[in-house]
Amino acid sequence: MQRGYALTRSEPRASGGYFAYIELKRRILHLEFEPGQRLYEPALAESLEVSRTPLREAIRRLIAENLLTQQPTGGVVVPALDPREIAELYDVRAALEALMAREACRQVTDDDVRQLTGIVERNAALVNFADEAMTTGKSLHDAIARIANNSWASRLHDQVSDHMVRYRHLTNSTQQRREAALAEHRAILEAVIGDDPEHAGQTAYAHVIAARDQALQAIGTRLDG
Repeated sequence: MQRGYALTRSEPRASGGYFAYIELKRRILHLEFEPGQRLYEPALAESLEVSRTPLREAIRRLIAENLLTQQPTGGVVVPALDPREIAELYDVRAALEALMAREACRQVTDDDVRQLTGIVERNAALVNFADEAMTTGKSLHDAIARIANNSWASRLHDQVSDHMVRYRHLTNSTQQRREAALAEHRAILEAVIGDDPEHAGQTAYAHVIAARDQALQAIGTRLDG
């Protein structure tokens, strides 16, 4: 489960709206709800074991985040996979990743180098495992965002990353792409620690664009099928 979506036992179950929001978001982002699927409140309330009031609170919040769509009839549906929207999302992420790689290059410390190197080594060790490779790759991007220390870029990056969970597994499903992503992560690492901000930015940008192209190809195949 992705960081930020797990509900720990210490969190009060009495907060039904929060629980419903977290669990519905997880199901949407991990494609447990089919794109285009209509959701029915009675079934959701029963599944989540919450009443209608906190469920509706969660649904309103997800609509505001564009993770659910309100129909004119009042029902809600999971947004369909829209290639144009997905391309735009990746383009925004590419620009943010480039910015943060440039700034991280200027601020990276010896401790940061050890952390980034360790992450890439774990990525290499787990490249044959889709979920683990995806999680480790995300850790690298998160670490670069931390090193860059640009608060606005980090906030926007987090928002974009939330939406990209829905598509990320489509870019990581083949061994060929996982190995290509590993090579790109190594190149990003070398650029960030190599005191060349512009090269770091270009390398990070190219990595996200390659992921975008893979996602669009996978989504096109899915829609055609």
